[in-house]
Amino acid sequence: MAVSATKRDYYEVLGLSQSASPEEVKKSYRRLAHRYHPDRNQEDPEAETKFKEAAEAYEVLSDPTKRQRYNQYGHAGLSGAGIHDFSHMGADDIFSMFNDIFGGAFGMGGRRVRRGADLRTEVELTLAEVATGVERSIEFGRQDFCDTCGGTGAAPGSERRTCRTCGGYGQVEQTGGFLFSRTISTCPTCQGHGSIVATPCRECRGSGRTTKERLVKVQIPAGIHDGQAIRVRGEGEPGGDGGHRGDLHCYVRIKQHPFLERHNNDLVCRMPITFTQAALGASVEVPTLTGKAELKIPHGTQHGQLFRLNGLGLPDLRNGRRGDQLMQVTVEIPKKLDKEQEKLLREFADTEDESVLPESKGFFDRMMEYLSGLSGGQED
Repeated sequence: MAVSATKRDYYEVLGLSQSASPEEVKKSYRRLAHRYHPDRNQEDPEAETKFKEAAEAYEVLSDPTKRQRYNQYGHAGLSGAGIHDFSHMGADDIFSMFNDIFGGAFGMGGRRVRRGADLRTEVELTLAEVATGVERSIEFGRQDFCDTCGGTGAAPGSERRTCRTCGGYGQVEQTGGFLFSRTISTCPTCQGHGSIVATPCRECRGSGRTTKERLVKVQIPAGIHDGQAIRVRGEGEPGGDGGHRGDLHCYVRIKQHPFLERHNNDLVCRMPITFTQAALGASVEVPTLTGKAELKIPHGTQHGQLFRLNGLGLPDLRNGRRGDQLMQVTVEIPKKLDKEQEKLLREFADTEDESVLPESKGFFDRMMEYLSGLSGGQED
């Protein structure tokens, strides 16, 4: 067993002193195993690590020989002592190793209880549906119990027989190696069921499962983001040997809107206006999620300028507070002018005074200074 420099003290893991009795070690491990079991802490990614850490500590401190070596030499003294690598073991396998202290609470007759597989599906929403929330009917296929045999895999009228290899336990144990360490693995004959089918069901060919279509209603909250998932508990595939069903994860995809683009809870719309509207000001109608709204363009509006329509964005998923709709205007310059338009523009151009355009004047003044500096450098 490789010794990690960051491995915690086993007594610290179980919350015990070195003088703790075997019964106290067992009691502490039972409490921590129940608290940090991954199935009970699916939202906490650290729970599984703590669960396996407690199992490793219990394996050492519950064995008098290993505990003595650990007390004397620490983690280094356990090298080659046959300690299991719990980091690569499933929670159910760990429980089966110490089944005697759990009283079968997480299994059936000592057999491994396997949780069913999770399923994944997708649903497409519009931005309008994101703004209000929506209920959707989701249809999907899943492996479910065979109606003919009821999930047993045995033909009607026949029965499953106790597996002779494991004696109905579902797992086999091998003892050997240094200090006669134990190795527990799934029974190769019955695949962990503890029994075998004498006469297979014709419908499911002995698997106990058939593909079925399923229809469920999913409530999708307002403000959800693209890529987020709604978990529907218990709508996955059935577990083995009485294990809980898996879950259905419904991932949300948001359809592109023809005018609006989402930025967190705000919506952005880029709208072209004419250069005369930008210069003189105008009142225009703009699209929103619920229809249209009036936007006043003040005179002297610049290209790319933003205007805010308060409260016309999307609600926050957590607190329901709505964002805003931002209108970004782009000033379009006509590519073609008729003679009358060109005449009017030239007359307007004759009236322009660069001195009243501080931004433009600043640019051209800086440009002349820059060019002058280049000319001076060439003369040198």
